[in-house]
Formats: sequence, C-alpha cells, structure tokens
Amino acid sequence: MFRPTLALVPLVLSFLLPTSLVFAQEQSSAKEPKQQGRGLHGYIGYSASQPQDRAAYGYGMGFYSAAWSLIEEPLAHFQIGLASGWILPDNRDNKDTPLAPEGTLARKWKERGPTWDSVFQTVEGGLGYWRGNRFRYGPPKFSMNATPQCYDYEVGSPGWSFFYDTEALPDHRLGIAQLSNRLLIPPDALPFAEDPEGKFFGYTYMALPFTDPVPSVEGRAPTGSFAWTCFLSTENFKGPIAYYIPETWSKIADVFEEPFLHGRGLDSRPGLMGGGAMEINTVPQLVATAKDGTTYSKIPRLQFPVDRKGRAVLIQDVTYYSREALYDDFLAWRKGGEAPSGVFQGEGAFIAKLSTRTPGFAQDGQPLEGVANTFDTEVFDDNTWGLVWKKGGQAPRGEFPQYYRHEQGKRIAVAEKDVPRATGLRKARFALAEPGDAFTSPETPAWTAPGPASPRQTVELGDGSKVTFAWYRFVDQPSFRQYDWSEDKKAELQSLVEEIHRSWPIDRDYMAPPTSGKLVALDAALFVKPPKGMEIGFVPIVLRQSK
Repeated sequence: MFRPTLALVPLVLSFLLPTSLVFAQEQSSAKEPKQQGRGLHGYIGYSASQPQDRAAYGYGMGFYSAAWSLIEEPLAHFQIGLASGWILPDNRDNKDTPLAPEGTLARKWKERGPTWDSVFQTVEGGLGYWRGNRFRYGPPKFSMNATPQCYDYEVGSPGWSFFYDTEALPDHRLGIAQLSNRLLIPPDALPFAEDPEGKFFGYTYMALPFTDPVPSVEGRAPTGSFAWTCFLSTENFKGPIAYYIPETWSKIADVFEEPFLHGRGLDSRPGLMGGGAMEINTVPQLVATAKDGTTYSKIPRLQFPVDRKGRAVLIQDVTYYSREALYDDFLAWRKGGEAPSGVFQGEGAFIAKLSTRTPGFAQDGQPLEGVANTFDTEVFDDNTWGLVWKKGGQAPRGEFPQYYRHEQGKRIAVAEKDVPRATGLRKARFALAEPGDAFTSPETPAWTAPGPASPRQTVELGDGSKVTFAWYRFVDQPSFRQYDWSEDKKAELQSLVEEIHRSWPIDRDYMAPPTSGKLVALDAALFVKPPKGMEIGFVPIVLRQSK
C-alpha cells in the first residue's frame, strides 16, 4: 500500500535518524507476518542391518532414543516425532493380495498397493510432540501407539486413541492392557521429570505369550499368542508397562469378513523393523514479503543437543530379539515353570549395524535447499546414529536452519541477517499452545461392569494436568470386557500377572543398559502406590486427564 508520509522522506535523512526510528518506520510499512501450516516436512532416518533369519528375530525390537526439548516453548499446531521405529507384521510371503480391505482408510492410499503391507498394522509411537497433545509443557513425551485396522483408528493408551479425540475409544476398540501396578499411563502421554537434555529413553516391544492361541471356530478368525509388551528403561522406572491384547490384531478379519487375513496380524506374525526416523509432520511457518517482492518464511527454532564436536547422538543399541530372549522362558513360566528374571537374554539378541543417508526436506511441497550445508546424518564409530553440524553447532545446541527465501519451485535456507527487517519475521513469534479439553471416560459397561475396586484418586503432573484414576483388578480393566473369555482363562491370566507383580521390580535392567550416556527420568507424579489389599494383581486405570 502507498504511504505518502514515508515515500516523501528523503533517503539521505534516514541516515540521520536513530536506528530504532528507522526500524519502526520499516515495520510500519510491512504487513504482519502470516502464520500458516506446512512449514516443514521430512524424515531424518537411519537403517538397521537385519539378522540372516529375520523371522527368527521378530519377537522383539528395541533401542535407546535421545530425549530433549526440541523447541524453546510449547507451540500450537506443532508435531515432530523424535527418533523411533515402526514394527509391521511379517507378510513378506504375500506378493499381490491386498491386506487392507475395501472400506478402510489405508485402502485409499493407492501408492501403498498392491499389498498395503506397510499400512496394514503397525506398532509405532515413541518420543515426540504431537498436534493433538492437550497438555504441552516444553519437553517431549512418550506414547505407545498402534494401528490395528489400516489406520481406521489408533490405540495410544489403555483407554484412548493417539490424541485424535478426548473421548475414550469405543468399548470394542480398546486394545491396551495396563500391566504395571506402579506407573500411570495418561492419554496425553508420559512426561519427564525435567528437561531431558539429550539423555536416553529406552524402550522395547517384546512379543510375549500371556494367553494361548485361539483356533478358528465357525469361520471366525483365529488369534495368536503374541502380546506386544512395552518395556521401558529410564532412570526411575524399568520394566513392562502395558501390552496389546492379541485379539486387537485378529479382529480385523472378522470385521471385514476377510478369511485371507486369518493369521496375518501382529498376534500371529513376527515383527519387522527396518530402521527408524525422526518424522517431521506438522510444523507452522510465518510468511512475509519484502519491499522488493521477495517472499521469506520462518519456522520455529529447532534445537538439538550437541557435544563439543558438533555431534547430536539420537539413537543407539538397536536390537532385535528371538524367542530365546524371553518368549520361551515366559511360556515355560506360565505353564508351571520357574519365574524368569525378565531380563532379555543375550543369546536371543541381535545388535544391528546402523547406516544412514542425507535427508531431504520440503516446505509447502517445495524442496528446501541449503539444509545439508548446516548438518548431515552420520553413524559414529561406536555404532550410534545422529547428526553432525558443519558450522554453527557449538555445544550445547545445534540449530536447524530457520529462515528461507522463496524462489521459483524451491526454498533456500538463509541466515537471519539476510532477511529484510521490514518483513517483520525476525521479531515475529509463533502461536503458543493452550491447555486443551479434558480426556474423559464413559459410563459404558467396559468401564463400569464390574468397574473399579477403589475410590477415585488424583495426581498433578508436571505438564500442568490433573490425572484421575482408580484401581481395577487386572482382568476387570476396561480393555478386556469386550471378550467373552472363560472363567478359567481369566483366572489363569490374573494369576500370571500377580506373579509378574511379585517377581519383576521396577529397578531391574530388563533391557541391557545403554552403551553410552545417561538415562532420563520420568515425572515422579506418574508413580503410584497400590492401596492396602491391592498391592498385587490390581492396576491403576486413568479415567480422566484435565487442566
């Protein structure tokens, strides 16, 4: 817009004015930078070598992932997953038959055909920031997640989806069984005690036989014995927290009446994990145009913990497990044998060799150029994987390029000093996240019949939320109520879990300790003490999480 008062100021006069006044005049002539989405997308990934017999080592996958505050303050409309992995059922024998039935969300993704094996079922989740977080506090959080039905829905905690809704999942879609009697699993994910500052968070998904396989009856889908169990390794908690009930995976065949899917889910098939990545999904950008018509954009400051050599270690100790690691001993225990320690046995472990390549990134669907001049991925001498800053990455922080000049068909990374002040981008700030609506549980049979065995209790977490929970007998928790199991089956499962509570403490190294670095600590408010008389065989089920 033409502004005569500025246009008539002689150019030479600007040199006689205070710098602050010149800047103010420049600012007044520019429009406010506009915040929009699609600011950054891409993957910073690694690959992991595979054992010769991949199926034999498909009974568990785990690693240690670095945790740190990627952003300086909680931002709205922001989602980036820190380094993690994806586990798929091993359907390599299927070359051309669709695993995603017609009518599922994933079947619409034609590029995933002809088998849709990569979007049929997954175990994922991990560390990160998610757009659906209701209670952001600065550092990342940890969340389980799984997609049992071709991304039609996701299961992220014992009652809720993966941040898609604050209402609990319908009774028939609950999929996670709370196993720990010491740790709460809130739907907004597990927060940390403080800024993790690059310390490591270990987790492994291990397939364990909590129940026997169920054969097909009258054409209904059979169910395998694999209960994918999440083990954590942190400074103040070690051990299993929860598992995916095997029927979670097998029910898709009955829902869509697809006999081909019998025995093809994660309840029956070993898992595959080829590597992992930081998934950069939803990042805002601020956009403004300079006086000469050039457009610039700014993304949030993304910072990484680096050492004096400019290195940020993100992943270490990627390990695959066979039956010998724990499955066989666990099954023998359930059949009347001695209780195993739960420690993953070394003879059943395969430690992967890592490899990597330079990542690519996009903004608004257009490629970013110049990022590789700042940092690149690298596998270090100790078989850890991460990033190396080529310049400007001095301890304790390395930074992702923040400013970009728009050119035809691409975006070019530029220094802050090369962005005209008149755009307003240098001082512009992104919208901050506000606390969201409460996660609530319904008064449906799964939650109320027979319901909790204790009154409700509340704790306040470091993320600014209040968690309401109650104690349920293990087999009476909501996720199991959808199944018409025999009393004998429930009694056997209940007895097994009581033995786990007696035999597996939370200070034992189930995963091998990390080969380097320190472990992160979970928020102490997550830890709970069972009421008198409920020390064994009862679990704390979250009923609500609110601000």
